[in-house]
Amino acid sequence: MIPRLKELYKNSIQSDLKNQFGLKNILMAPEIKKVVINMGLGVDGNDNKILKSCEEDLGKIAGQKPVITKFKKSISNFKTRKNSNAGLKVTLRKDKMYEFLDRLVNIALPRIKDFRGLPLKGFDNFGNYTFGVKEHIIFPEVNFDKVEKIRGLDISIIISSNKKEHSLELLKKLNFPFKSERSN
Repeated sequence: MIPRLKELYKNSIQSDLKNQFGLKNILMAPEIKKVVINMGLGVDGNDNKILKSCEEDLGKIAGQKPVITKFKKSISNFKTRKNSNAGLKVTLRKDKMYEFLDRLVNIALPRIKDFRGLPLKGFDNFGNYTFGVKEHIIFPEVNFDKVEKIRGLDISIIISSNKKEHSLELLKKLNFPFKSERSN
């Protein structure tokens, strides 16, 4: 079964973006390539019990098993050792990516306390969007009672556009709740 968001993109959003930006070909329209979810553990990465519970939670959120990331350097101020565990990451593509984005926008983000929208500052020079979530328990897949410590997530959305405006318009059409630009 095709994910709802993917079907919406293929049937209407892709052609709307082509017409809006005056692109020659429908394949030139911005498209989401992948979503990377990262959970940094820091000092807690050395504790196997904490690592396993975080791995389980992130696996439930993403729908696939996360990879354990390692530190590349030893830095004494951050109490890190080379090749010790730094955190967890998951890269989602194709159908799982669209299913995750659908759950993120329609279920998880509205559950954030005092949520006023995503910041517009998260776009880089290549049109990709990155934002952080302070509590991983906003996802309904995570059992709140079994969580020992609330952790944050970094979510990066890689988009096949070189312009911030094109990426922003794509995410707006996918119902991402951005903060409104207010004039002071």
